[in-house]
Amino acid sequence: MTARHTIALRTAVAGDLPILWELRTRAVAQGCAAHYAASVLTAWLAAPAPESLPRLLAAGGGMVAMEAGRILGYAVLDAASGEVDAVFVEPAEHGRGIGALLLAALERMALAAGRECLFLSASLNAVPFYRHGGFQAIREEMVPHRSGVAIASVYMEKRIG
Repeated sequence: MTARHTIALRTAVAGDLPILWELRTRAVAQGCAAHYAASVLTAWLAAPAPESLPRLLAAGGGMVAMEAGRILGYAVLDAASGEVDAVFVEPAEHGRGIGALLLAALERMALAAGRECLFLSASLNAVPFYRHGGFQAIREEMVPHRSGVAIASVYMEKRIG
């Protein structure tokens, strides 16, 4: 059995981007496999990081969860709009509350920016996580992805202010 250390949160920086995107790819590959067709998943996984991600990180909208010098998860907020852009946790670390810590950090960031509501498009596998975090499903939707596929999602909102 390996020892567990305290999970610390810190602001994500541009230099984290390659590690974050690799983590995202592992999380999507494992978490979404049972919810999406292989053709959709293949295109989704092959897509590069969106151009908005470095901008959101530069604006201070990213948080990473660290333990013993290793990034275990990250979350990104567009504070200008209130959109939760991403919450990803290493698949082997699921169930430890890392995603909840990251989501709570985004809520604090949003409140500090004067937001009263957060919203997101949740992948089908992530809906229970966000529901547990207080988000309400508003509608099912097909989100056009930059890879050329449409991804079945659930638009969700949460009042925070």
